[in-house]
Amino acid sequence: MPRLPDGYSIAIFDSIDSTNEEARRNATDAADRTVYWAKRQTAGRGRRGRSWMSEPGNLFVSLLLKPDLPLAQAAQLSFVSALAVSDVLIKAGAGDRVALKWPNDVLVDGAKICGILLEASSTGARVDAMIVGMGLNLASHPADTPYAATDFANAGLGDVDPDTALTWLLEAFELRYAAWRDLGFASVRTDWLIRAYRLGQTIQVMLGDETVVGRFAELDKTGALVVETSPGVTRHITAGDVYFPGAI
Repeated sequence: MPRLPDGYSIAIFDSIDSTNEEARRNATDAADRTVYWAKRQTAGRGRRGRSWMSEPGNLFVSLLLKPDLPLAQAAQLSFVSALAVSDVLIKAGAGDRVALKWPNDVLVDGAKICGILLEASSTGARVDAMIVGMGLNLASHPADTPYAATDFANAGLGDVDPDTALTWLLEAFELRYAAWRDLGFASVRTDWLIRAYRLGQTIQVMLGDETVVGRFAELDKTGALVVETSPGVTRHITAGDVYFPGAI
């Protein structure tokens, strides 16, 4: 049984369709900082409706949060969550092998080890509930992905069980979440950029039927990706899929 930070509660499932779906089903009645943890998912999802491999031994968890913020600001939780996961990996010994790929992937040695999916419930201008889903590869990873993937065991980070990983993750998340609430996005942005994957290098951003190519310049003060498409000309992108020539 994982240890929970003060103010958190947990619902545990041997098997469920999706922890994000369970959080969504309970978003109205459940308390802030309710954790939904499944040993196995039968219909795990990633961004843009993609399926997420949910083999036993990995960590599948969703946090139900009620931050009472505008949607654009609440979306910054993807960076808060990614930093928390990177803190866990560093605790496990990954060190500077950890990198963060915009907007919400966590990498070790350039290979994806964790995906993060944010979903919001809102009836007006402010978010009623934000669901932060995280899938962390501990014991296995998919082999048939269009990008490199890895897991704790494959990356030489030891045999970390889901209970331990969840304890570490919730501790790290609460510290990052509290700092974001108290200090705002500026410190999150600074820490994220320190760990940013391929900062300053050429990237490709897929925007539906458009591809933007340019230099990964920075994040702006809201968390948008800033791409320099030609000298002195930048695009601020709030949603898209990032690829790196010759890499992921």
